[in-house]
Amino acid sequence: MNPHVAELVELLTLERLENDLFRGQSRDIGTKYVFGGQVLGQALSAAQATLAQPRTAHSLHAYFLRAGDVDHPIVYEVDRTREGGSFSVRRVTAIQHGRVIFFCAASFQAVEERAATHQLSMPEVPAPEDIAAAPSVPDAVLATLPTKVQRWLSRGGPFEFRHVYPRDELDPPKRPPYQQVWFRLAEPVGDAPELHRALLAYASDFHLLGTATFPHGISYYQPNVQMASLDHALWFHRPFRVDDWLLYSIDSPSAQDARGLARGMIYDRTGRLVASTAQEGLIRVVRDAQAAAQVPSHE
Repeated sequence: MNPHVAELVELLTLERLENDLFRGQSRDIGTKYVFGGQVLGQALSAAQATLAQPRTAHSLHAYFLRAGDVDHPIVYEVDRTREGGSFSVRRVTAIQHGRVIFFCAASFQAVEERAATHQLSMPEVPAPEDIAAAPSVPDAVLATLPTKVQRWLSRGGPFEFRHVYPRDELDPPKRPPYQQVWFRLAEPVGDAPELHRALLAYASDFHLLGTATFPHGISYYQPNVQMASLDHALWFHRPFRVDDWLLYSIDSPSAQDARGLARGMIYDRTGRLVASTAQEGLIRVVRDAQAAAQVPSHE
């Protein structure tokens, strides 16, 4: 298996410490703190592991409370909040260094086949095969960037991305707050739907909040920009595979008071709407790189 894919699958496979207590490892992928998608995917994996009957995740609502330490594992405590006739609810608390850094509620539903069905149509965009992969950042440019940003831009990740409207994140122009991005896991994995949902939770944190920076000509890579996820919502609508191309269609309806809001719809390549997302995050332009490197004050 592709080593980056294998590492991610391992990252989402938690160690069970007790019936409702799990431990997940952390990975430094070049972000300043633990990547939010890692915590989302691990929390969903923990919740799914406590289900006593076959039910499918349909929603997850999360809050990021503190920045995570990439050098230490995270403990996930699951509360079996509800076991109903059709729905099960789990509350998951993520703990690191004795403090809560994240919590979420996830809801699961038994299969119901007879129901009203509709969806918004997928945007008309080029197929992923018709979009060139993003070029590598030249070594001379890479050498001028902070070490964390160098690691992020130079690493080979578990996902492939094809931007319908590419943007130079190192010298970003001002443009309207929307984008479409094709993505898929770099190599096929098994058929377990629980794994695919955890992988989608991980991937849903890519590109989402960044869309709120488009009208302002700034990006996460700039040394005086401070960004952090505050919350994240994810709804699963239909079955999917993350190892086949999915289209992430994102817009940002508002930014104010150092917060930006972004929304996303995720389609498979046949046009089926498989998931939706929403996220609000902290976006600050501060005086210098040293100030941006501080832990965000929402802590």
